[in-house]
Amino acid sequence: MEDKRRTARNLVAKLSSVSERTRNEALAELRLISRQDPESRPLIADAGAVPYLSETLYSSSPAIQENAAATLLNLSITSRDSLMSTRGLLDALSHALSNSASQGAVQSCAATLHSILIADESSRPIIGSKRDILYTLLSIIGDEHAPARSIKDALKALFGIALYQLNRASLVGLGAVPALVSLIVRDARKGIVEDATAVLAQIAGCEESEEAMRKAGGLEVLGDLLDEKTAASTRMRENAVGALLNLARCGGERGRKEVREMGVKVMDVIREVGENGSPKGKAKAVELLKFVVDGNENENEVRELRLKFNSMDDFIDHSI
Repeated sequence: MEDKRRTARNLVAKLSSVSERTRNEALAELRLISRQDPESRPLIADAGAVPYLSETLYSSSPAIQENAAATLLNLSITSRDSLMSTRGLLDALSHALSNSASQGAVQSCAATLHSILIADESSRPIIGSKRDILYTLLSIIGDEHAPARSIKDALKALFGIALYQLNRASLVGLGAVPALVSLIVRDARKGIVEDATAVLAQIAGCEESEEAMRKAGGLEVLGDLLDEKTAASTRMRENAVGALLNLARCGGERGRKEVREMGVKVMDVIREVGENGSPKGKAKAVELLKFVVDGNENENEVRELRLKFNSMDDFIDHSI
């Protein structure tokens, strides 16, 4: 372990060398070690690498930016505190996200944000307050020519940001809902649509999302995902159920009415999610079913719905 500590210190010391070649060689070696040897990651962070790596993200060289961003991503797995305590790190990540010519650097920066956000709840309001980061991530998912990996990494970072409720209104204000709805409609890649619906479900959990969803046609898109005729995956359907449930919880009376009307149309699939989904998916489907049936004002329609499902009360009681 002492040898690894010594190696880390020597390489980090070279990052301040006046020789560009020496700095670049040290950076490439740190990227390699931090990827291959998990034990070396905290040693590299403790040796003071993060400030140098952060500054390197401003380099005009795409290759150097990529090495620095990849090393930061590797360090974020075990040394998130070192990253978040480094002054200017978030500004550096934002710069690389929006200015780097290297898609590898963009992907590593977005993945670094996700790594921090998922593990550290206290980072979510801090990162969410950086509107330039939010705007850039949304720009990536709105770029039809962006590589799939870049879009997926941006979506994962947005998901982590949206886990903090107060960030959701900011995302809505920056146009997250139409960007996500457009992505879901135009992109046929299963993994991307699954991630996009997961982010949309989180963002739906704020009152500001109701009008944005209405303008973007989001409710209709969620209904399409829950249509028996579509080939949506189980995860897409669970996310659609979660989005409808959040709209019902956070929306106004008009929004709740619209969710009920949509729920009646796709109730077969909601019930299927309640029976065969993941534990979280089942719980959300059951709650949405209760909302749709119990909130329906048409007594005849409610009676028909209950008969259709062989006593909805029994289904709900046994599913919870």
